Amino acid sequence: MRTFVTGLVALLAAVSLASGAAAQEPLEAARTLLAAWHQDPARIDRARTLLESAAATRATPDVLVELARAWFLTGDVRASPGPEKLAAYDRGREAAKRAVALAPGNDHAHLWLAINTGRFAEARGMTAGLVLLPAIRESSDTVLRLNPRNVDGWILAGGILANVPRLMGGDRTKAEAHFRRALELDPHKTSARMELAELYVETKRWTQARRELQQLLDEPAATDLPRWTISEVPRARTLLAEIAARDPRPAPGQSP
Repeated sequence: MRTFVTGLVALLAAVSLASGAAAQEPLEAARTLLAAWHQDPARIDRARTLLESAAATRATPDVLVELARAWFLTGDVRASPGPEKLAAYDRGREAAKRAVALAPGNDHAHLWLAINTGRFAEARGMTAGLVLLPAIRESSDTVLRLNPRNVDGWILAGGILANVPRLMGGDRTKAEAHFRRALELDPHKTSARMELAELYVETKRWTQARRELQQLLDEPAATDLPRWTISEVPRARTLLAEIAARDPRPAPGQSP
């Protein structure tokens, strides 16, 4: 009897390990695809398909978080403007909600819920943004409460403070501090540097904006290489040209 019980426990353990490995394999494959989507944006579609399949058979929090990220990238990069984008961000929200339900203490689940909800609100228009803002803020606050070292959490919170009107709680001074905190935690997080530069442009601090944009362009090891390559480098060059048109003074280090 003892041998039977021991064998049964071993069998169940083996089945459990096999199930975990089966979920881990598509997850790691999807992460590998997404780490270099700038080389071929169709990688986003392949990663999403892998993650959808994994979520249908064994929906772990990690799989769902990565799926929420894949849907976000689908909306940002792959979807056409209009209903297609809206649907992608909504699918991202749903995946993140499932992750939160399974693992309420997972800061990344709350992060992608906030990010996808924010994009969903943008796609729906100003009224939706006002309606969903409290939920976005709640998720954003939860990220940093669970993990004060979540770099994307600081960028998200700073973005809310920078873009919301002062009457609704916006605060550009706090936003700047949030972006700087993100860069303290990860100096190669170029999305934080871009947010900081855009804040400086909005407040006409041309010298500081130029400095941040040039550092972004000179970045040797961007944390998010695909976004830096596809989005941030072109944006930085555009902003530098706009600054040159608005502020004719030579940039530091340049001759008049």
